[in-house]
Amino acid sequence: MTAFTEPRTVVELDVLLERKESVADGVVRLTLRHPDGEPLPAWEPGAHLDLVLGPDLVRQYSLCGDPADRSVFEVAVLHEPEGRGGSRHVHEQLAAGSTVRIRGPRNNFPLVEARRYQFVAGGIGITPILPMLAAVHEQGADWQLLYGGRTRSSMAFVAELRERYGDRVIIAPQDETGLLDLDSFVAQDPDVPVYCCGPEPLLTAVEQRLPPGRAHVERFTPKADADSGERTSFEVELALSGRTLVVPEDKSILHTIEEAGITVLSSCQEGTCGTCETGVLEGTPDHRDSLLNDEEKAACDVMMICVSRSCGPRLVLDL
Repeated sequence: MTAFTEPRTVVELDVLLERKESVADGVVRLTLRHPDGEPLPAWEPGAHLDLVLGPDLVRQYSLCGDPADRSVFEVAVLHEPEGRGGSRHVHEQLAAGSTVRIRGPRNNFPLVEARRYQFVAGGIGITPILPMLAAVHEQGADWQLLYGGRTRSSMAFVAELRERYGDRVIIAPQDETGLLDLDSFVAQDPDVPVYCCGPEPLLTAVEQRLPPGRAHVERFTPKADADSGERTSFEVELALSGRTLVVPEDKSILHTIEEAGITVLSSCQEGTCGTCETGVLEGTPDHRDSLLNDEEKAACDVMMICVSRSCGPRLVLDL
């Protein structure tokens, strides 16, 4: 008999793809609705959904609609023909009327309270930023957005942003203005949080310009050096079942547990989505994810078992 362990409560259900529309070159927006018209799970700005597109094809996309509208979920997907297959499936296989399985929402990119904000978006990274802008604007906070992309036509929601927010939004296509001028944009005020989503070079550039705690970033691809440490074998004790397993050098904790017949909820298997986050009861994790910040890693109370390992010979996990 297969055991099942779920480290966090999630919602999983089939929804109807009500509408699929182009919002920029190579970008489509999906509008998803409960097939029976029931309200969808609540969410807050920064949250994302898992789209379960096949048995081994699960991808995460940021919610970009209105959190107050529980009747639909909206996500926008960039077509990446050379990617791992998720966006290609969305663009080429899904059509209005399709049934799509979703998991979530989850929020690894929460909006903190502040009187002033700065937002930086690159390309499809604008998606989690959209509901954040609406929220802080409604609250009366001071804010500004710097939004870049390869070309103006490839940048989704530009007209909507300028019409709604005017000069608070700086549109900077690379073919017109060059690389984003982060040095001029990012304020040195330590009380101003900077939210950024986009390609890895942009996230890294923002993080390099700010002290720890000021930069809030959302990654959907792992950091280049995230899994570059030495790989040794170690033991993991599963506290809830009392089983002890040996994790070999060439396998992850997640794969080792799954091979033992215990199913743990997971998604990206790259240390970016947070689905497999697991409590650590004893031992020191060797964090190799691209999600936890330095403070969260130092606490050593949770880890992403899809990529992270152990600094010592043994870990005790809340599984």
